[in-house]
Amino acid sequence: MPEISAEQVKQLREATGAGVLDCKKALQETDGDFEQAREELRKRGLAEARQKSGRSTDEGIVEAYIHLNGKIGVLVEMNSETDFVARTDEFKELAHNICMQIAAADPDFISREDVPEDIVKQEKTILRQQAEDEGKPEHVIDQIVEGRLDKFYSQVCLMDQTYIKDTEMTVEELINDAIATLGENIRVDRFARFAVGEDD
Repeated sequence: MPEISAEQVKQLREATGAGVLDCKKALQETDGDFEQAREELRKRGLAEARQKSGRSTDEGIVEAYIHLNGKIGVLVEMNSETDFVARTDEFKELAHNICMQIAAADPDFISREDVPEDIVKQEKTILRQQAEDEGKPEHVIDQIVEGRLDKFYSQVCLMDQTYIKDTEMTVEELINDAIATLGENIRVDRFARFAVGEDD
């Protein structure tokens, strides 16, 4: 079997949302050919997390986390399809890890879809002005703005953030892995982060 690098696996994960082991296996089976591996994952239906994303999530738990110094606290409502899954250790651990992520990375929104349009528009205006001030050619400015907008989302949106316990994956990929493992749709419904001395 060919030697597959961590970077190859990461790129395939980002493109497909599939798990680490599935990506590595697909790359090995296709001798490292990215497009073939991507197609192989598609054929296997490893995008099942996305298929399940439309399912109703009426069960779940509220998880609380207080940072060791007592200065930061987080509440997260995590939802699943059934109470059975919500009571599993894996689900509870996921909810706890999401709390720790929010405590450490301080997101403003759950996903890109939650960012108000006026904020996105304002950010695009700022990024476009920056690119123009840097003397970037007009024909590539839109592409630059979109790339930098992705970075903005990775800072303010929980799902786009790099997972603090594994920098090779995003929070969305962490949840997708849990969906694949537990066999149910899982989502973060809402969260609140409190920090001593910070305004609302």
